[in-house]
Amino acid sequence: MTGGAGFIGSHVVEALLARGEEVHVLDDLSKGRRENVPAPAELHVADIRRPDDVFDSVRPDAVFHLAAQADVRVSVEHPDTDADVNVLGTIRILEAARRHDAQVVFASSGGAGYGECDGPAPESAPLRPLAPYGTSKVCGEEYLATWNRLYGARHVSLRLGNVYGPRQMPHGEAGVVAIFMGLLHGGGTPTIFGDGKQTRDYVYVGDVARAMLLALERGRNVYNVGTGVETSVVELYAAIRAASGVERDAAFEPARLGELQRSVLDPSLAASELGWRPEHSLAEGLAATWKWIAS
Repeated sequence: MTGGAGFIGSHVVEALLARGEEVHVLDDLSKGRRENVPAPAELHVADIRRPDDVFDSVRPDAVFHLAAQADVRVSVEHPDTDADVNVLGTIRILEAARRHDAQVVFASSGGAGYGECDGPAPESAPLRPLAPYGTSKVCGEEYLATWNRLYGARHVSLRLGNVYGPRQMPHGEAGVVAIFMGLLHGGGTPTIFGDGKQTRDYVYVGDVARAMLLALERGRNVYNVGTGVETSVVELYAAIRAASGVERDAAFEPARLGELQRSVLDPSLAASELGWRPEHSLAEGLAATWKWIAS
């Protein structure tokens, strides 16, 4: 599990351990935290651009590749660094996995890959990323597909919606749910940029972890992992206030240049081929997230 000390990765680790798997985590701890890695999973502190020693010692049967440079702003300011980690790092993970005949499940990005959506985007929708981060994720998908054709591998890519839930830290490249809840819990005032009508597809991290395991067992394709439901920032903030019980108005600031106005995924292929559907409503997921933040 690359990135297994991070937000999403740690939930996938827990899901694997719950079914009795032996789990090893490769993480450089630049964003992840040791305390996120539950026992008896073993943490190997290493860089995905130099994974060979870890892979040769562990000899994995399967690899969940979640480690990435995930900050859109960093990708714009330093596209070479973004590509070094997300493109070259993915190639090196693929090659390390190939030596051990291991299947790879890759965490890609639906919102960053599709760009602006006219409606729920199916996997066949045009890929029009607006930042180098999205381009690097699309590139990673193409490398997986190439390895499938070239070597007869069974690697799978999952295009994730806006993932939220416990252990997402309210700083850095964190999602808006963690940022808003962190501010409300700390006595701060969340800021909404623009009119707040921009929409996203918010999917709970526990549902994403379940999709990852199903992709390993049944996947043969590229799949969207989202709810198919659009929620505006204003609607999201109202739901967060309800979940937290904190009644505090948000501040409004001018819209940020280049921000997507509409992003929503069509998850029907994952439903038909993987048997996956989100099990948590937004209200349920926000309640679980607030419980963790407030604890």
